Amino acid sequence: MRTIFLMLSVIVLMSSCSMTVPKPEKINGVSFVASGDSISDKHVNPVVKLNANYASLMPFGFIRDLAHPEIIYSGKRQWFGETEDGVKQYASALNKKGIKIMLKPQIWVSRGEFTGFIKMGSEEDWQTLEQTYSKFILEFARIAQEMNADIFCIGTELEGFVDERPEYWHQLIKEIKTIYKGKLTYAANWNEFNRTPFWSELDYIGVDGYFPLSQEQTPTLAGSRKGWQKHKTLLKSFYDTYKKPILFTEFGYRSIDYAGVKPWLVDREDGKVNLEAQSVLTQSLFDELWDEEWFAGGFVWKWFIDYQSVGGIENNRFTPQNKPAEETIRKQYSKY
Repeated sequence: MRTIFLMLSVIVLMSSCSMTVPKPEKINGVSFVASGDSISDKHVNPVVKLNANYASLMPFGFIRDLAHPEIIYSGKRQWFGETEDGVKQYASALNKKGIKIMLKPQIWVSRGEFTGFIKMGSEEDWQTLEQTYSKFILEFARIAQEMNADIFCIGTELEGFVDERPEYWHQLIKEIKTIYKGKLTYAANWNEFNRTPFWSELDYIGVDGYFPLSQEQTPTLAGSRKGWQKHKTLLKSFYDTYKKPILFTEFGYRSIDYAGVKPWLVDREDGKVNLEAQSVLTQSLFDELWDEEWFAGGFVWKWFIDYQSVGGIENNRFTPQNKPAEETIRKQYSKY
């Protein structure tokens, strides 16, 4: 009887242990917007409260127009959080609270024009753009290595540049790897990643996940989940091909009517605030993707440091701060 009792005890113990095995870690991230000031626990604590474990830091370089080849960065007029000292200070403050870092240098074109449309008018200008972009990105690769960033993103939504100059990008990745020894990704736009030519050379297939999901003024959860199916199949096929996890380098929705029609729109449209649309679309993404083993997680767009004064129920922009979508994210992030 004692032997039987011991065997039953072992079985119960094993069953109990199997039921409490933690889920694999996901990248539960925020896109942490730079400002003119340093940050402290006051600014980091809301990120911790969200149950986030990663923050994307996004220093910007600037181009005068879509055909201009020179990138300006780290100037006197730059936000502190976009300078070398600022990026390192932000990373240190976040790391102290257990938040890991993706460093994601980006290009801003004057008047907010889409970076994917950058196109030079001559071979000479293309070469100048390559030289200035290399200087920009390799400097931040050095910074990423010095501050022990967990992930380095080599570019964001530069589809025209990538399409026109693929050999440059292959060579650039080799140069980055001589400087930075962590994980690499590239932030391809949602309709760009399927032709990005260098996924095999990176650690994550990075996608800015602004996929169209719903034509409804206020999307339903069932309808939004249905809208994910073709996108989800395509994403899984890229994981199967490259054996690289899918990472949403950005994801999010505006709190506005028809937010699922063109989620990538960032114009200043004064549309009607729709908090439910933002929350439902965010939940549909979590329901469809977050539990998939091939999906690494992502970085919600976007999170401002002055928590108390941003977002809110009258705000129709992307930030989930002080809106129902924040609680949607908090609950999901708590599961991993």
